[in-house]
Amino acid sequence: MAPLTALLLATPLFGLSLNIDPSLGQPPAVVIDAGAVLAVQVSTELEEPAEPTTADLLRQRNKIKKIHKWFGISTWSMMTVTLVSGLIQFYNQYGWWQSQGTNPCVRGDAVFGQGQCSGTPTVHLTLGVVTGALYFTTFGLSFAMPDPLGVSEGNSDFARKLRTHKILRWVTFAGMLAQISLGVVIANGDRFGIDRANNYKTLRALATTHLALGTVTWGALTWAGSIMLF
Repeated sequence: MAPLTALLLATPLFGLSLNIDPSLGQPPAVVIDAGAVLAVQVSTELEEPAEPTTADLLRQRNKIKKIHKWFGISTWSMMTVTLVSGLIQFYNQYGWWQSQGTNPCVRGDAVFGQGQCSGTPTVHLTLGVVTGALYFTTFGLSFAMPDPLGVSEGNSDFARKLRTHKILRWVTFAGMLAQISLGVVIANGDRFGIDRANNYKTLRALATTHLALGTVTWGALTWAGSIMLF
């Protein structure tokens, strides 16, 4: 600082003039990279994706609808086979509501042999598990379909059918849960203090309820599918 002060004082004395470049008093220029600004803008756009359009949602709905349809058909087919196997199982162990000493298992003429009379009903259980897996997948797909146009609203024939279809969806859902619960109790009666020797009528009543629920659930699923296919 001292040399600069001395220079300023001495300059007029020796006839010299001191000229300072005006640019020295200006702040340094900042170079803006246009590419960097563009990169920031692109990054911001990527972080905020655009909302799907109605057309996008309709395409998604139609895609899921096709999958839902074939899962529904497969579920109905497997449920039909499962219901038939349940009827056979019921007949073998209880006849047509016969007494403990007169049912086919006791008489020795059970359908598909006496192996169906004791132990875990493997065939019926396997069919039930497959049916349940197909059903709950179909049930989940029904909620995955977007509905941007509100197709179930209004008084058109299709809207009324779809509303009925949705109501029946809950009927079949309740029926499936109830059947699974009863099936677990019936198949594991000993764990719940129920055995065929001492609680034959109780097991028969539970099996009758299980069979009735299966029939109602199958009927509701048949109704739900037929009104959408025909």
